[in-house]
Amino acid sequence: MTTPDRVLPVRMSWVVWGVGVLAYVLTVMQRTTLGVAGLEAAQHLGVNPGTLSLFVFVQVAVYMLTQVPAGFLTDRFGARVMLVASATLIAAGQLLLMLATALPVAVLARVLVGIGDAIVFVAVLALLPRWFPARRVPMITQLTTILCQAGQVLSALPFLALLHVAGWHAAFGSAAAASALVAVLAFLVVRDAPGGTPERGPAVSPQEIGRRLRAVWRRPGTRLGFFSHMAVQFSMNVFTLLWGVPYLVSAQGLSTTAAGALVTLFVVCTIAFGPVAGALTVWKPLRRSRLVLVVVALTAAIWTVVLSLPGPAPLWLLVLLIVVLGMGGPASVVGIDIGRTSNPTSSLGVAQALVNLGGFSASLVVLAAMGLVLNLSGGFTPEAFRLAWLAQYPVWVAGVVCLLLARRTARREGAGDPAAEESPARVLTR
Repeated sequence: MTTPDRVLPVRMSWVVWGVGVLAYVLTVMQRTTLGVAGLEAAQHLGVNPGTLSLFVFVQVAVYMLTQVPAGFLTDRFGARVMLVASATLIAAGQLLLMLATALPVAVLARVLVGIGDAIVFVAVLALLPRWFPARRVPMITQLTTILCQAGQVLSALPFLALLHVAGWHAAFGSAAAASALVAVLAFLVVRDAPGGTPERGPAVSPQEIGRRLRAVWRRPGTRLGFFSHMAVQFSMNVFTLLWGVPYLVSAQGLSTTAAGALVTLFVVCTIAFGPVAGALTVWKPLRRSRLVLVVVALTAAIWTVVLSLPGPAPLWLLVLLIVVLGMGGPASVVGIDIGRTSNPTSSLGVAQALVNLGGFSASLVVLAAMGLVLNLSGGFTPEAFRLAWLAQYPVWVAGVVCLLLARRTARREGAGDPAAEESPARVLTR
């Protein structure tokens, strides 16, 4: 029979996790609001496709640049402080975007959102190994990331509906208020670890930061996680962050409602595939990269079929495209899990931040390339979009080649049990 002393920590772990998930859900919503409102944003701000892609380019670039500092700060100050900071920055960014009438102000708004987005990812994942047993962390990580995709439903349905009914100011003002509420909730509820202060990373000098980064990167599991994340995540990211809804509406001829429904289907598929990916990660921990390679192959194949058609794709094929893209999120979490099991607890924030840079660096390249191609090819036309999506293929090739090379290094240098977090240097994934 469970004792009262054990009941409270177990219950509290789920409460803390729940607040972290809520913060992450709303952050994903804020991240994707400009994507679902892409056509309205172009009209509201009076910008062309290339300039519109600049907003998300800046947001993703800031996200990437903030990842490693966010990792160090989370290791140093704890998840609670960083969750409050994240929600506050995002609320300020969305409020600024609501008021923006000039391009520099709108760009600054997305900078704030990008910083807050980077922080929440590291902070929420840092809570999990401290509140849950190691054997359960892979599945809870998958559960966390798939539930957080509900933020895309919030942006695709209620946010987009509010934008159409009440206008720009009401929609982005409401989004800002939601994140402000999360900042208060995180301050009141979240604790960094049960039963006291968790192990903290030390205060470090710039030289020490460089040394620790090199130490984390030298671990084969970190590199394998990075390139796994890079190869599998960017296609999904580019679709949901900016070009998905404009592509479905302008190139495929769907209504805004139908496009929103497909975004919702994407989230459903992500949620459905997440537990499968988590179970496979636990069942075959030394074969995690194979799951990534399968999803990459499926994604490249379905895009090839869609882009090879001379006209709009049939609805069933677009549905299949969304289903496959929905696998990308859970598959990318496999890379995060590889990085987690290859590093000590005191470096988790830095390690997971480094791995997360893989997918977002690839996303940044493709986002910019697509904006340039759309500009040079006449804007939001079917043929321009067909050419723009081809920017994915070189990145897939580079990601898969680097993944295979990193996996070879991992095999050569050793292997171990990913659950054995006390021996991270020996935890490698094949």
